[in-house]
Amino acid sequence: MTISSATPFRLAAACLVVLAACAGPRLPAGPIFLVDDQGDTVAIAAPARRIVSLIPSSTEILFALGAGDRVVGRTRWCDYPGEALAVPSLGDGLQPNTELIVAARPDLVVLYRSPQNTLAADRLRSLGVPAVLLRLDRLSDIARATALLGQATGLEARADSLTQRVRQEVASAARERANPPAVVVLVWDQPPMVIGSGSFLHELIHLAGARNVFGDLALASAPVSLEAIAARQPDFLLTTSDMPSYAGRPEWQAVGAVRHRRFLHLSGSEFARPTPRMGQAVARLARALDSALVP
Repeated sequence: MTISSATPFRLAAACLVVLAACAGPRLPAGPIFLVDDQGDTVAIAAPARRIVSLIPSSTEILFALGAGDRVVGRTRWCDYPGEALAVPSLGDGLQPNTELIVAARPDLVVLYRSPQNTLAADRLRSLGVPAVLLRLDRLSDIARATALLGQATGLEARADSLTQRVRQEVASAARERANPPAVVVLVWDQPPMVIGSGSFLHELIHLAGARNVFGDLALASAPVSLEAIAARQPDFLLTTSDMPSYAGRPEWQAVGAVRHRRFLHLSGSEFARPTPRMGQAVARLARALDSALVP
């Protein structure tokens, strides 16, 4: 068989095609158009390589996507995973210092959607820095934010896989009980402030097989009277300390759960914000309830 002089070149070209196919997903050729939770369309020239993430949840999602090395700025509250602590802190996530952000030379800034941050996003965009506003308050927000950040980084396939994994872990950890215990999440005691149905903690309680006694409040949190807490007769109070300071105050003895020291002690950042670790949070709360319900 005769091999022409052009054959080696054809073979080399074929090998290059195969190698390119094996190298992984191609990054989209810019620009990329992102629609944030404000409804704004934000364009980035190419997959983001320098990201300032000013929401603890978005920082965690980026690391879970394998894009942690692209995060060049965070808030002081971004403490998970541990590698995030090596990223320079740019302060708080609300009303951020735009000069510090610009100095980090980001090609994308992720901000929590709030009236204060809308002004910051407008300022950054006027300076040519793409900025998106994300709402991360409930478990359903995780999937939406993950999809947007996957698109922004060119890691859509990883984003899809992460979302599926989180859903499977939550479904596996979820618990149903014939008589769901009533739970109050007290976030402040003077004046009393409780968690309503607008918070991811409300969803965690339901998934763990319990009932949020203030689930009829549409807000994420709201002030209530001590009398209202006592009247709803919660079985447990969810707390982040072994024995909260209010437990010893006379007026709080009107609440049976306080009087009988029925506290669910849960600490950890997975209970501070909605994150890809929601399955772990549901499992921990379910186990705490199992232990507390043992006669």
